[in-house]
Amino acid sequence: MTAELRRPPPSAEVTAATTATAVTTAVTTAAAAAVPAAGARSLAGLVVAQCRRTPGLPAVVDRERTLTYAELERASAALAHRLRALGAGPDRVVALRLERSVSLAVAVLAVVRSGAAYLPLSPEDPPARLRTLLGDAGPVAVVTDLGDPQGSGEAGPRDAGEAGDAGKVLAGSGVPLLGPGATAGPDAGAGADGLDAAAGRDLAYVLYTSGSTGLPKGVLTEHRAIVNRLRWMQDTFRIGPGDTVLQKTPYTFDVSVWEFFWPLLTGATLVMADPGAHRDPRALVRTIREHGVTTAHFVPSMLAELLRLPEVDAGPRLRRVLCSGEALTPGLRRAFFAALPDVELHNLYGPTEAAVDVTHWRCRPDEPDDAPVPIGRAITGVRLHVLDERLRPVPDGERGELCVGGVQVARGYLNRPELTARCFPPDPYGDGPGARLYRTGDLAHRRPDGVLEYHGRRDGQVKVGGVRIELGEVEAALAALPGVRQAAAAVRHSGSGTALLVGYPVAGEPVDAALRRRWTALLRGTLPPALVPAVLVPLAALPLTAHG
Repeated sequence: MTAELRRPPPSAEVTAATTATAVTTAVTTAAAAAVPAAGARSLAGLVVAQCRRTPGLPAVVDRERTLTYAELERASAALAHRLRALGAGPDRVVALRLERSVSLAVAVLAVVRSGAAYLPLSPEDPPARLRTLLGDAGPVAVVTDLGDPQGSGEAGPRDAGEAGDAGKVLAGSGVPLLGPGATAGPDAGAGADGLDAAAGRDLAYVLYTSGSTGLPKGVLTEHRAIVNRLRWMQDTFRIGPGDTVLQKTPYTFDVSVWEFFWPLLTGATLVMADPGAHRDPRALVRTIREHGVTTAHFVPSMLAELLRLPEVDAGPRLRRVLCSGEALTPGLRRAFFAALPDVELHNLYGPTEAAVDVTHWRCRPDEPDDAPVPIGRAITGVRLHVLDERLRPVPDGERGELCVGGVQVARGYLNRPELTARCFPPDPYGDGPGARLYRTGDLAHRRPDGVLEYHGRRDGQVKVGGVRIELGEVEAALAALPGVRQAAAAVRHSGSGTALLVGYPVAGEPVDAALRRRWTALLRGTLPPALVPAVLVPLAALPLTAHG
């Protein structure tokens, strides 16, 4: 275990007077803010308990096969034991490089059953990024379907090395590689001895987000944080056997965590969308209809695309749509209820650094057409503060930085102690020693009724298609291109309102079409797809203000 995976030491206590004042004037919290004792249980413990309550019900489904809860328990135990033998355990990392399928769901559960934290690696990531993440996280093993396309055997280094550039990176990493062969069917099971022992403060997963310095940063999330988030979700929406939840968010993004685990700890069915279907609104509508999906999540930009389809009425079973990742506009709310008047629409907000979501707002069809869509109120176990630069409360109605306290705050960033200290300072309004805030960098104000409204960012972070992007990471990649002296990046909007990431490289020589194509190819070999600019606009120099 590296030093950076260890839990942070307790921070200094603050005075009771400061705490009392802040809690009175600056905290928006759910009525039942106390986290129940059961909230300290692990993801694995909650899912395995459900497997034993409903062994014969369908747990996870894809286009090819279905696993019951009993089969899911056995298959995940088999892989978990193999991971334990390779050193998986508390605060160790196991990487996954898998396409979306039943095998992916089993592998995610297997990692947390082994006691380790799972690290998702996107099948779309270029080799350079894959190499960076493996080097930073230091996983004890990688579970991959490269070199094992049927998921029926082991993925050895030679097999992976024959599976393209990504496979060569894995094969040359020195990390043990496992295929998902042990998850191939219900007869590959093993007992649960030694499994499911993770504690609330152990790591559950590591998700990398865009970094302002050009390097991605790994967010360390503990079991107690995500379990609190899932318990709130179940208390609020109450799903169970007979419900079906769609898993279509790429598993490198935090929404996928609740898509995986919420149905599996309630007895509902998890439906795995086909690989790539998250980009295809028609494919998503077909999946929702075919499987009788009752709950689905969309970023607002994808929801807008879906609502333009004539077949948008996805069937009588769809009961609720959850939105997050981008601002939900009044116009989109109006279009949603015009197309789907009998379906609930919920707006969620939260950073990866605070276990996916920290606020909730239920939209209503009778709201005024021009009324802004707020981000709502804090969920159970979360405290939200609107603060100035010195972390002092601002009056209601004034904009300030939204800061998060409570059980869902992440441990910090992997191997980034200075950044962790800056973004996760001691919480002057917390419950005791060791409490920390997360500074989101988002601007918000609190209405007189306590509801929060969002007002964008205070830094260079943007979102395109629901993907969080630090412009600094894009600019660093642009500046590293051959012939580029400096660079900038920005988000622009097309005539239809679609957000586009635009790169502005400053070159020392004329730029022809061939050089642009070369630059784009180099960017695709360095950045994940969402961070590659849709348009490159070469400049002779960057524009300057009157002050230079």
